[in-house]
Amino acid sequence: MSLPSRFRVAAFLLSVAIGPAAVTWGASYPKPNPARQFAEMKVYDAKGRAWRAAKEDWDGARRRVADDAIWAEWLRREREAVDRWMAKHQDRVEWLPGWSHDGVSPKDASRVIWTEQIPLEEVQFFASPSDPQIEITPKLHAWWVVTFRGRHVETLVRAARLFRLTGETRYAEWAAGQMDFYADNFLKWEPQRPGHPARLFWQTLTEASNLVKFTEAVRLLGTTVAPERRQRWRTQFFEPEVKALNSNFQTIHNISTWQRCAVAQVALLFEDETMWRVALDGPFGLRRQMAEGITSDYLWHEQSLGYNSFVVSAVMSLFTAAGIQGRADELDEEMETTENLMIAPLYLCFPNGQLPNPADSGGIGRAPNRQLFADTYRVFPTTLGLAEAAKMRDWNTLLDPPARTPRDFEMPPVTSRKLESTRMAILKSGRWQVFVHYGQVTRSHSQSEALNYSAFFGETDITHDPGTVGYGSPLHKGYYTRGLNHNVPLVNGEGQEGHDAGQLLSYGASPAQVSVAQPKYRPEARASRTIAIEGDALIDTANVESTQGAQRLGLALHLQGRVRLPAGFRTAADFTPGRPGAFEYWREVRSAEFRDRAEFDVDYGSGVVMRVTVAVPGEFKLWHGSSPDTPPKRRESFYVELVARSERATFTTTMVPGTK
Repeated sequence: MSLPSRFRVAAFLLSVAIGPAAVTWGASYPKPNPARQFAEMKVYDAKGRAWRAAKEDWDGARRRVADDAIWAEWLRREREAVDRWMAKHQDRVEWLPGWSHDGVSPKDASRVIWTEQIPLEEVQFFASPSDPQIEITPKLHAWWVVTFRGRHVETLVRAARLFRLTGETRYAEWAAGQMDFYADNFLKWEPQRPGHPARLFWQTLTEASNLVKFTEAVRLLGTTVAPERRQRWRTQFFEPEVKALNSNFQTIHNISTWQRCAVAQVALLFEDETMWRVALDGPFGLRRQMAEGITSDYLWHEQSLGYNSFVVSAVMSLFTAAGIQGRADELDEEMETTENLMIAPLYLCFPNGQLPNPADSGGIGRAPNRQLFADTYRVFPTTLGLAEAAKMRDWNTLLDPPARTPRDFEMPPVTSRKLESTRMAILKSGRWQVFVHYGQVTRSHSQSEALNYSAFFGETDITHDPGTVGYGSPLHKGYYTRGLNHNVPLVNGEGQEGHDAGQLLSYGASPAQVSVAQPKYRPEARASRTIAIEGDALIDTANVESTQGAQRLGLALHLQGRVRLPAGFRTAADFTPGRPGAFEYWREVRSAEFRDRAEFDVDYGSGVVMRVTVAVPGEFKLWHGSSPDTPPKRRESFYVELVARSERATFTTTMVPGTK
């Protein structure tokens, strides 16, 4: 089948712009009538559109800060913050950028607290919430530079806005001076990673997310900048940045989306129609990112729910700019689809607002993300976004005041659902709610967690996926991405190898039950799992079968309560020997042997106690220990393993609420 004409043109333009590339065209996820999905959350205009073109009302903004005392006070604080930064800070060519994920404590992977004090000049140590004195290494210094540079560029935009609002030329002069600095020195920064062309930052993702700020600042400076100066910025800074962003990540990916959106905004700035068409319609342009990166369930295909909001932030910068510059209609379908990407997590959250945590998000998300909804009201006027934006004083609400919401926001009910295009399922029955993650659709950001599940009983967190830590921590690859960190079957101590879509064998909402399988769980094993809610009981049956002779077959189980261990558990010296390195991160490990079944109570507080029964035919051993949760927290966990090597095993775990 031939490509649509706009794609053929774009493919030619892209080959001119970045050279020939092998292009494989995949099928888009069906998303029929996206404008009417999640309609109860949206505010439609007279034409039935759920999106609007963002506006920029500078005359109205000047009246507001002149006539409204609250806005006047906001302006005073904004001016004061920008003035202080302008007076105190200047970027340096000798500062080399690092990775934002490297800002982690070597002690427990907790996040390092960024400070604007210059490392080793104004401060001698860093700190995290649980590590008060962290040595400033070259890696951590480079991590500091990334955040500093991002804040410096953000201040450049704020200064340009203050110039447009107040007419004070000192803001324009400072912002233009910063642009001179970056244009004059851009090529002096050498890329920090072979094959990765980012210069100001360590990766092209951060390069792209900051390029949109540079673009916005120059747009706001307008004709106050002489044409020859503006042209110098274009040739020495913007065009090399576009070339860098177009030279990698020719794939469907969250980073690709940021890159295409950044390039599209440069195209708008300089009225470059060829660049605009390539960014939108190229082989891996924005249209294809949205078509193939967003599943039919309106979840981002890399599966981490944090990427839903991350991708929304990427496209929002473009949608806002396109609205202001009269190009919003060209992005109608992409805007309809993206709004659903923002809303979809509301329908997945547990009763306390906590979100499931598939793939490798850092920490655990919550819904609704009120800040995200407020930040997007200029394009997506949802009931929640308009209500939240009405409470805020910032540049968005100053320039484009939110309309009144026509009705109150209400959280939608969560029901049993099979999210087949994203390889997930939800079971909801009585007080139980279970999230099952049975496969992946892309390798990017996948973990060894196929067949993992999380569960709540009412608002009580029974077991969850803690996500991961900063990628720069050895705990990321050494523990959080490994099978032992998840409620999954293990073969010789390891979970899933690689990534695979898996199989949905059966699903039912009433009674609530799901059966899923991973025929390619590991090269030497296959696995399956059935989870059912029967009255007040949650019953999990996990099967693992070796395809290459007898193996050590086991199961990891993590609990967020306090376990009342039965008698017979003793300090275990046999937990880590002969097993993968992930086992070394558990502490205070004790063990006991059982035959056929083991029972224990888990106290979750607030009157919730679960009687947990682990049934395994024959003799098995149960290890209990303290394992890493979201840093610096830890949780209680079990590892179950057959005493003898075997070719197959079935582990049945039953959880039933009891009494204290």
